[in-house]
Amino acid sequence: MGRYLLCITGASGSIYGLRTLRALIEGGHEVHSIVSQWGERVIAKETGRPFHRWASDFGLSAERIYAPDDLAAPPASGSFVLDGTIIVPCSMNTVGSIAAGISGNLIHRAALTSLKEGRPLVLVPRETPLSLVDLRNLTSLAEAGAVILPAAPAFYQQPKTIDDLADFMAGKILDRLKIQHNLFKRWSE
Repeated sequence: MGRYLLCITGASGSIYGLRTLRALIEGGHEVHSIVSQWGERVIAKETGRPFHRWASDFGLSAERIYAPDDLAAPPASGSFVLDGTIIVPCSMNTVGSIAAGISGNLIHRAALTSLKEGRPLVLVPRETPLSLVDLRNLTSLAEAGAVILPAAPAFYQQPKTIDDLADFMAGKILDRLKIQHNLFKRWSE
C-alpha cells in the first residue's frame, strides 16, 4: 500500500476531500493530512461536523494530522517520501501561492516539495468562474508537473445522491494516482 498526504483547503467542496480520505484509508493506505484554518471552517459549515470527528470516524490517527503552520512537520521535507500529495478542494489562494513558489503554510510547502521531488501532486480546484490569473496559475502548475483535476463530477453513472457525485471525484483522484477502487461505475461498464 502507499503513503499519501491529503490536504483540505478553504474552497467549498470539502465532501470531495472527506470522501477521498475515507477511500484511501479503507483501501489500506497510510494517510497523513493537513487541513487549513479555512478548510476547518468550511468542513464544519458544509457538514455540520469538525474535521477531527471525520478523521476519527475514518480511523485517521491524530499523530498523522499536522497543523498547517508547522513547517517543521514531516511533509515539509523531501526525505518524507510520499506516493502522492492531494489538495482537495484546492482554493485559488493555495493555487496562487504554490504557483508563485511561496511556502506560506505546510500545505504550500508540501506541494512545492512534491514538485521539486518529482512526486505526484493532484490539485482539485473548486472555483467558478476562473479568472485569467487563476487560469495562468493553474497552467503554471500543470507545466511544473501538477495534475489539475477540476471538481467536475460526471453524470453518466446516474448518481442518486450527493455522495455518489463526491465518490466519482474521489475515484478520479485515485485513478490519477493509479489506485484501484470501486467508487463509481465506469463508462465502459
